[in-house]
Amino acid sequence: MRFLFLMCAMFFAGNTAQGAGDGFAPRHPTEKVSKELSSIERSVRNAAVKVVTPRGGHGSGSLIRYKDLTMVFTARHVTDRALGTRYLITKSNEQLTAVLIYGSTTADIAVLLLEGEFRDNNIKPMSWEVTKTYEIGKNIVYAGYPSHHQLMSFNGRIVGYGKDSMDTHLIVNTYGWFGCSGSVMYDEKGKIIGILYGVDVEYYPGIQINENMIWVAPIKHINIEEAIKPFCRGTMKKYRACQ
Repeated sequence: MRFLFLMCAMFFAGNTAQGAGDGFAPRHPTEKVSKELSSIERSVRNAAVKVVTPRGGHGSGSLIRYKDLTMVFTARHVTDRALGTRYLITKSNEQLTAVLIYGSTTADIAVLLLEGEFRDNNIKPMSWEVTKTYEIGKNIVYAGYPSHHQLMSFNGRIVGYGKDSMDTHLIVNTYGWFGCSGSVMYDEKGKIIGILYGVDVEYYPGIQINENMIWVAPIKHINIEEAIKPFCRGTMKKYRACQ
């Protein structure tokens, strides 16, 4: 019998990024990215961030731009504290904070408002564009931070649905591990498919984590205007996203 094993970001985040000083300059890349990586895969990789929890663990997330708001989308179980809690968001050798403004324990989706901007021009958010289809066989791309590793890029495809329907969750054939929770999955056009929140576990005859069977909350579970409404009511600044 199979059960869902939620990835609760139990691994400690090592070597947290250094703060950006006044003399900040992006460090030279220490990795080589193949030209075979598509432009969408590059953009997804550039938008991926690490979400550091107050307990010292981490999850993953993605910068997403909705009108004039830059937000971080991740899993609710990664950011499981009260609304208004600040979380550390790191990327390369920079770090910022983001405020939790929305969380759904049912869908395991959370939204944080990024405070400030990254100085590295290569760190860019994805646009708020969501897919309307979740067909089996649909290709996906995502980037995240499994365990103690640096940023990694993955691809795969939707292979099935949860026991109820695709309205509950999607099952994706790709790779996932502790620390990948909260990664945003995109289709090949850069549209958001959903949020990675778990991996599958086989308990008989012995415990076995199936790291290639990934559970994803469809992005259709969130209404972005409703999600930011409490924030909009509480801010004095006039954002286009709130009008």
